[in-house]
Amino acid sequence: MTFEQILFYVFAAVLVFSAGMVISVRNPIHAILFLVLAFFTSAALWLMLEAEFLAITLVLVYVGAVMVLFLFVVMMLDLNTASMREGFARYLPVGITVAVMVAAVMVLAVGRQHFGLEHVSSPVAHGADYSNTRELGLLLYTTYVYPFEIAAVILLVAIVAAIALTLRQRGSAKSQNVAAQVAVRRDDRVRLVQMDAEQRK
Repeated sequence: MTFEQILFYVFAAVLVFSAGMVISVRNPIHAILFLVLAFFTSAALWLMLEAEFLAITLVLVYVGAVMVLFLFVVMMLDLNTASMREGFARYLPVGITVAVMVAAVMVLAVGRQHFGLEHVSSPVAHGADYSNTRELGLLLYTTYVYPFEIAAVILLVAIVAAIALTLRQRGSAKSQNVAAQVAVRRDDRVRLVQMDAEQRK
């Protein structure tokens, strides 16, 4: 076994462990930190595949921006994890069934020809002037332009759905009723008081 294979198995083991801990730990802060570790190990695997652009993008965008934002949001929301995990055991069989079905669909879609150690090969060596960023852009905006656009629309729908689901009306929070402000009349807000003029002594 070569040193490169040892590194691959080490990074893959850490990635699988951290991904499992993301969905199994009770503390959401710990889940986010394990997700950061999963992103770092994924970036290391992409570096081994000579996909430097994807690796640095994963670290800069997701670890450096998105995960920090998630961390601040979770810490500021002060989530009640006890109420969120009340139905965990009840929905566990359904979750396991869905996970097995998704894994089976992935295996059927990719095919067995891509699984197994006999099919593992080293990445093709390229020259110094080779740019994987250019190759990625050509594939993304020519061959896979429609899946790329569909993914963008799905992400937009997910953002709108997340905002709609988290938009809650709290009784203690003050809100602005624009329609009531526009429909207000002078008599509702202004009261004219008749006062006698004072005389100087």
